[in-house]
Amino acid sequence: MKKKRMLIDGHQDIAWNVMTFGRDYTRSVAETRALEAGTRVPQVNGDTVISWGAYQQGQVALVFATLFATPQQHRWGDWDVHSYASAKEANQIYLRQLDVYQQMAFDHPDKFRLIASQVELKAHLAQWARADEDHPAPVGLLLLMENAEAVQTPDELKMWWDLGVRLIGPAWKTTRLCGGTGSPGPLTAEGYALLEKISELGMILDLSHMDEESVLQALEFYPGVMIASHSNPAAVVNDPASNRHLSDRVIRELIRRDGVMGMVPYNAFLTRGWTRSVARSAVPLERVVDHIDHICDLAGNAWHVALGTDFDGCAGVQDVPDGIDTIADLQKLEDLLAKRGYAEGEIDAIFHENWLRVLFKHLPA
Repeated sequence: MKKKRMLIDGHQDIAWNVMTFGRDYTRSVAETRALEAGTRVPQVNGDTVISWGAYQQGQVALVFATLFATPQQHRWGDWDVHSYASAKEANQIYLRQLDVYQQMAFDHPDKFRLIASQVELKAHLAQWARADEDHPAPVGLLLLMENAEAVQTPDELKMWWDLGVRLIGPAWKTTRLCGGTGSPGPLTAEGYALLEKISELGMILDLSHMDEESVLQALEFYPGVMIASHSNPAAVVNDPASNRHLSDRVIRELIRRDGVMGMVPYNAFLTRGWTRSVARSAVPLERVVDHIDHICDLAGNAWHVALGTDFDGCAGVQDVPDGIDTIADLQKLEDLLAKRGYAEGEIDAIFHENWLRVLFKHLPA
């Protein structure tokens, strides 16, 4: 049997799910779904599509694992119990989420491993190269702070760096740092100060969720490395009412800066107007390849696109393309990409090599 390709996922809200819904990702997808059946979790967040077992089946070697919470004015409902009203509250929530990841790695070292340097990443990949069904490798967790309001002052960012955070996105919706999803606006003075510190430390800046005005200012001001961990091309979504997706102007600049953009296989980000009232069959998995094609057309190659699923964040099984039951089903993209004419090396690039290029270039040695 042909060995599955290694896959890296650029965005998952694992700790948020653990704290909000009590999910235990050592359980199988089926076990978690059974435990949550009859509760409102599937309604508000969807049935899970990730677990350690599903990672193994899908050859998911590394995940960009987020620190994330919602500001109180944008909390989703009374079930969203870890929202914050101040930077101090966000700081405390994010520290607890960091504890979640550290506890996962401590309690289950055979299943989860924190990655913060090139040396650790190289050793991790070497173990994955040797792994088989009888000797599986842990899943690597690389920390990404989504919505940087937890950073109370720019100087505090050094603390987060020392705690292992390597990627950071200033925005979600409205923040005191910049415009965000559904909340247009520029970088603030605090936002500029944070970017300066991000550059000084060598963190990787995540443009996802930033409003275009803020992104364009960041592109002019910030000299360091940029990615978009979980964003889709606006030209393919074709939803002028949304500022969640990246314009071709921004994507071209991201490509010029040797950045990488993670495609989100979330139906509402793949096809304009999709809601749960529409059958999943209306959004086939091929739609993800349409978005990948657009990035590759702009770049003239396949070196700047990857996957950033946001699985179990905005995307439960009810919300993802037909053909995906768990994250393991992303392996189906291999055949779909091959049918579109992508070569072996290009498929490897999309599955993992593009993310690895950024990490080996910019993680501390």
